[in-house]
Amino acid sequence: MTEKEIHIAFAEYRSIEELNAEDRELAHAAIDAMRGSYAPYSHFNVGAAVRLSNGQIVQGANQENAAFPSGLCAERTAMFAASAKYPDKDMQSIALAGGVYGQLTEEPATPCGACRQVMAQYQTKSGKPMSVIMIGAGRIWKFERVDDILPLIFDSI
Repeated sequence: MTEKEIHIAFAEYRSIEELNAEDRELAHAAIDAMRGSYAPYSHFNVGAAVRLSNGQIVQGANQENAAFPSGLCAERTAMFAASAKYPDKDMQSIALAGGVYGQLTEEPATPCGACRQVMAQYQTKSGKPMSVIMIGAGRIWKFERVDDILPLIFDSI
């Protein structure tokens, strides 16, 4: 037997203003996308924004449904819309922001497992790393690639 470890590196910022201009624009787009959230049950609004290789930003927001689990997360809403509208463009980065009643949580919002796997699929499709930015009112986390938030990505097919 050999024991191994996985190490994950990420950057932590205290505010959006500390991000570079491109990431700052994406973070603001994710926060803005929270307005499109339909969350009458959880009241947890999530916005996501994806930057494509052509520079285009595509937004998405979580959509809840009384027939649970028929809703969809903000991240997948944004990624699926981006892929449908720009099928030949790579996803370079994604930012997400979440909060209760539209107010950002103090800690960064983090994606669910299903969203992480979809991110991994689009990263694999492009053959290039896709960065992930998680936004909270008190701090922001930036991961340089999806592998850092989903180690041992399922890609065995």
